[in-house]
Amino acid sequence: MVQGKFVVYTRVSTKRQGDSGLGLEAQRQAVSVYLNGGDWQVCGEFTETESGKGDSNRPQLQAAIKACRIYGAKLLIAKFDRLSRDAGFLLGLEKTGIEFVAADNPHANRMTIGIMAVVADEERRTISARTKAALQAAKARGVRLGGDRGVTLSAEAKAKGTAVSKAKANDRASDLSGVIEEIKGAGAVSLRDIAAALNARSVPTVRGGSWSAVQVSRVMARRV
Repeated sequence: MVQGKFVVYTRVSTKRQGDSGLGLEAQRQAVSVYLNGGDWQVCGEFTETESGKGDSNRPQLQAAIKACRIYGAKLLIAKFDRLSRDAGFLLGLEKTGIEFVAADNPHANRMTIGIMAVVADEERRTISARTKAALQAAKARGVRLGGDRGVTLSAEAKAKGTAVSKAKANDRASDLSGVIEEIKGAGAVSLRDIAAALNARSVPTVRGGSWSAVQVSRVMARRV
């Protein structure tokens, strides 16, 4: 049973197909079949019409990715060949941090991003499993884990960590700026009104919770 939030992305390779709707109807039908039943929410739909000469110019895909980050949603497409046949591009998409799924074969999405991605992922899992096993073995021997081990972060390291956190917060504020402007354009005046509208749209906070006026104020301050 399908659950969660989704942003739908459809794509045709020529302007003629885009004007006629050829190909789009079949993609939308595949998405509809995939979403049949369950507890789900579509947070946005984006359609790209491109020449097929490359993956570099896809404003609608970028908008769809941004919407996925805003709503904490998965990118849903009809077929992976509608997204890209380029494994390198799909690896780059995975680095954006969003999850994506193909309606035609939802259980094979990780395989289709190429052997390199699968091998890298398996290596990561193996290393993680070995690390956990080693920690458990050490704990069983009475080795103290965690806590202060005498390592003190340098001022430079702390500054870098702060900079990374600040950059993430600024990126989040940038992603939300368009949504907040839409809400204000619809008549929201106070911070409380904006928070209520964000909650009504199922837009999560950075920690996945509900919005308050204070949180809205912080986000808007970062947009200045």
